[in-house]
Amino acid sequence: MRNLPRAGKVCTVLFTAAVLAACGSSDTKDEDDAAAAAAAAAAAEQAAQAAELQRLEQAAAAVGNVFYFEFDSSALTQDAINKLNAHIALLQKSDKNVRLEGHTDERGTREYNMALGERRANSVRDYMVANGVATYRIETVSYGEERPVAYGSGEANWSQNRRVELK
Repeated sequence: MRNLPRAGKVCTVLFTAAVLAACGSSDTKDEDDAAAAAAAAAAAEQAAQAAELQRLEQAAAAVGNVFYFEFDSSALTQDAINKLNAHIALLQKSDKNVRLEGHTDERGTREYNMALGERRANSVRDYMVANGVATYRIETVSYGEERPVAYGSGEANWSQNRRVELK
């Protein structure tokens, strides 16, 4: 009989330990389930971001990377702005850097055309910066009349050479 109270204490201790162990494994299972759910949500978010980035890349590719200008002008045309908006949307979602290459037609002096090509590249850069692209991600360079895409005289050729190319 003397062992009975001690046996009762032992049973109580064992029962308490079993309950705590069961609760502990339940908490661990809940934590594992929560971690798995968080990992699945993160994977789904990452997949959604990758799909959005791919969509933006396709939209930017569809509009092209050449922005044309009027004669002796560095003002953006509405067509250039529409194209730039697609590239800006992509740049806001990615960490890519770009180079803007300014070009002119053959008319004017070499010095004047280098300055005009620079103004054109800077005009595109300024629009991008005003719409949320960080300045440090944009490089500008002017080639003036040195790298024509269309050779010969006449408006048909000159208009193709008055451009900024986004690389």
